[in-house]
Amino acid sequence: MAVAKKKKTTKKAAKKKTTKKAAKKKTPKKAAKKKTAKKKTAKKATKKKAAKKTTRKKAAKKSTARKTTRKATGRKTTRKKTTRKKSATKRKPNPAFMRPMELSDTLSQVVGGKAMPRTEVTKKLWAYIKRHGLQDSVNKRMINADDKLKALFGGKRKVSMFEMTKLVSKHMK
Repeated sequence: MAVAKKKKTTKKAAKKKTTKKAAKKKTPKKAAKKKTAKKKTAKKATKKKAAKKTTRKKAAKKSTARKTTRKATGRKTTRKKTTRKKSATKRKPNPAFMRPMELSDTLSQVVGGKAMPRTEVTKKLWAYIKRHGLQDSVNKRMINADDKLKALFGGKRKVSMFEMTKLVSKHMK
């Protein structure tokens, strides 16, 4: 009597057989589910690409939004685009501002000196106001005049900074 020999199967071959059997047993429903899952991931990928494009557009809009501003009235106004300076040369002052002006006696008591340019008069006047604490604490635009400034401002006790320049210019020739 002859004895039949059994075939020895290796572990790898056994795994291959089981995976082939599992693949054959898959129902069409499971395969359809896999296809729909692939479609969904593809849709998500396209949505992400579209989202990236929109964020780029938004970033571009933000950069242009800096150029337009809204006033309190609601109107849009555009600002000039900032440009780079060509070189670091100093700006030349206007000679009309630098021309020495003759000062009246009341103004020279506050500022000191008989003749000086408008710019220097303004600087020294503000230095006098700050040194003596004459700027109003609530409204910084208003200046409370002391005796010397009261004579300069034509007898007014409180003067706005804009009105001050108008009154001081009367004392310069």
